[in-house]
Parts: sequence; C-alpha cells; structure tokens
Amino acid sequence: MSSGVNRVWQLAARPTGFPSPEDFRLVEEAVPAPGPGQVVVRNEVMSVDPAMRGRMNDVPSYVAPFQLDRPLDGGAVGTVVASESPDVPVGASVLHGLGWREYAVLDAGHTRVVDTTIAPASAYLGVLGMPGLTAYAGLLDVAHMRPDENVFVSGAAGAVGSLAGQIARLRGARTVIGSAGSPEKVRYLVDDLGFDGAFNYKEGPIRTQLKQLTPDGIDVYFDNVGGEQLEAALFRMNLHGRVAVCGAISQYNSPEPYGIRNLSLLISKRVSLLGFLVMDHWDRRQAFVEEMSGWLREGKVKVSETFVDGIGHAVDAFLGMLRGENVGKMIVRLADPGEPV
Repeated sequence: MSSGVNRVWQLAARPTGFPSPEDFRLVEEAVPAPGPGQVVVRNEVMSVDPAMRGRMNDVPSYVAPFQLDRPLDGGAVGTVVASESPDVPVGASVLHGLGWREYAVLDAGHTRVVDTTIAPASAYLGVLGMPGLTAYAGLLDVAHMRPDENVFVSGAAGAVGSLAGQIARLRGARTVIGSAGSPEKVRYLVDDLGFDGAFNYKEGPIRTQLKQLTPDGIDVYFDNVGGEQLEAALFRMNLHGRVAVCGAISQYNSPEPYGIRNLSLLISKRVSLLGFLVMDHWDRRQAFVEEMSGWLREGKVKVSETFVDGIGHAVDAFLGMLRGENVGKMIVRLADPGEPV
C-alpha cells in the first residue's frame, strides 16, 4: 500500500460566509488495515458537491454535519488494495462515500463494485451516479415533466443542471432554457448541449432575460439556485406548473436568507413547488442507468467534467466549484500528474 502514509482532509473551522482555505486541514496518518468484512480502497477520483457546504454548518439537516478536526467525506471511486471480504476482492473498482482521503477503510457492504472498462471511474460520480439520478428523478418523478412542455433549468452548466436539460430535451420538451454564470457557459449550453436558449444571470436583470426567452411561459422549473432565479421563474410559471427544488446554491454562503416575495403566485397559478433529495429515489437507479447508458452509447448525451489534479488541491476544487469555475461535474483526481499511484 505505497508508502504507508494516508493524506486526509479535515474540517478545521466552520466557515462564516464563503469558506476559506484556512477552514480546512490536510493531515497525514497511517494507511488503515482492514478488519473482518472490510476493505481498504485506494481512492482515484473523488467528488466535490454543493451540498457539502451545508454540512460544514453545525445545524440539524437531513445528513449529519461534518465534525471539526475529523475527516470530510463524499463520493469516491477507487481500487481495493486489501480485503477481508469474500465479496469484494483485491483489484475491484468500487464506489463509496469516504472521499477526501487517499485511502479509505470501510465495510465491504458500504461499497458498490463498478465496471471501469465500460465507463471511466469519474462517470460513476457524475453522469451515471448521484448527479445523473438527481437530474432524472427530479425532472421526471418530482416535476412530472411531460412531452411538449417548456422547461427552465437554473445552474444549467453544472453537474446536475447540464444533465437535467439534456434529459428534458430527450424526453420531448418543447423548449429547454438554462441559466449560467458566463458567456462561455451560455454558448456551451446552446451550441453543445442543445438548449433552445440560455442567459447569463450576471449580465442583466434575471426577470427580464427569462421573460425574453420564455414567451410561452414555463411549465417545469428545475431549480438548482433558489433566490432571485426562483422568484423570477415564479412570475413566468404557467397554470399548474411544477417546480422541483434541487438546490439553493445562491444562498449557501450568504449569512442572510433571500426572501421570496411572490409566493402568492403559487395560489393564483396553482403551481406545485416540491423539494427533493436523491436518496428518496434510489429505487429509480436501475431504470435511470439503463436509459442513460443507452443515451450515452448512442451519443445523445454529452458528458461535461472539470478535473483538478492532486489530493492537495481538493479544497481548491471545492471552492472553485462554489464559485462556478466548473463546467459539468467537478472531479478531483487524487494523484498529482506523474505521481505513482
């Protein structure tokens, strides 16, 4: 198991507002040994996700907050290098939840063997993983999108949004509109992913830009952002429209919440607004993987990934993701270029 040194990221302080590098600490410890029924995984790729920011606050939520001076965690894919389980042998590639470290020891039952010969390891953190299922279930099961409807996706160049827009198009949406944070991302949505229109929320009034792109209103809004974009979308919702609230990244680093001032439109327009968590939709994983795999084989879905190399740059990747520096899924490759793994 290499040099016997395991580098692990800990939460050193709870951020106030936007996190800083000083809120994190990279420590070295011995590579763990597996106990009965356990495996040791050498992580190769790990995920950084917006929801991790919420876990840095010491508040009750749907998942326990990160603990100070303890390792962070998150999705990762790696290779089993030691095993005390007959079910997960040495050499297997596995998906698990103990990222932010080079080596992880965990019960074999808390891993899922994946085939990296048919899809790269990073795909199981993105298009075939949690972001993909989030987009699929949120659009189809929460928002109940139907063919010939008008769909708006905020944060559309991110890991979930880029897939939600493509799924909407493939499932027969009449129009798919997206928002993003740069001219380059706007062009990417339209020219590469096939959105019918997109706008840069930093370039002008959001409500005005959205109105120009949705002359026939919005039937389904897939909300990754919250705040001003949610408020603008409610003005454009059609009668009996549906809003699937996936995230609120515009507010994650703000000390003051954004008050939505037009919620009365939910009444007059009979709009349904429903928040959801992907963990409530694991039963849809098989159907999702089968349909998404087919689209990938046929070249109908384009995969967007932004890579940062080296365990030492994991925090840089996380902060960059919060600033919107990624297109598609932000992935950390744990080995530095040229470093033996």
